[in-house]
Amino acid sequence: MTEAVQADLEAIYQFLGCRTPEAWIKSAMENLPILLIDHAQCEKKAASTAMSMMYRYVDKPELLTKMSKLAREELVHFDQVLKIMKQRNIEYGHLSAARYAGGLHQHIRKQDPGMLIDKLIIGAFVEARSCERFAALLPVLDDELAAFYRSLLKSEARHFRDYLKLADLYTDESLVDRVQYFREIENLLIESDDTEFRFHSGVLQ
Repeated sequence: MTEAVQADLEAIYQFLGCRTPEAWIKSAMENLPILLIDHAQCEKKAASTAMSMMYRYVDKPELLTKMSKLAREELVHFDQVLKIMKQRNIEYGHLSAARYAGGLHQHIRKQDPGMLIDKLIIGAFVEARSCERFAALLPVLDDELAAFYRSLLKSEARHFRDYLKLADLYTDESLVDRVQYFREIENLLIESDDTEFRFHSGVLQ
């Protein structure tokens, strides 16, 4: 792992405030097909979220540029996950959504500019947690998957930074309090008991 990626991870660890529990990592190794299927869905959803923001906020050129690049990268990652799944004879199908995204999105303010800022902060948390989980899985994955997840660290860390930079750009107030508000919600979702395993799930009961 390069020094730059390690520095990115340190910033992400500080931003998130908690690490993935060991129990989740154990569940990931016991549910590898589900991990890959849900990972693919997460990449597709991330592209969809970026496109949705591009349609809604057409008057924000910086956002359009960042989200356009992000959407393209996430779809490339989606294709890469599908390729790995095909090699392992894992069929791609529908999975119910984790409670994670919904648990964060239900706290979004209803009016702009607050709604946009909250969406961007949540985007930063989703990308940061994805990056943190890729890193947490590296020591326990087989060589092929470990190499693939290691290759995603740089782009996911950049997406995290891009979301935060956009949030800072479009607000006149400090982000500290709002980031802390969502940090507490996100940490609870990650550390509390969950009923089903997903890429962003909590700890299985």
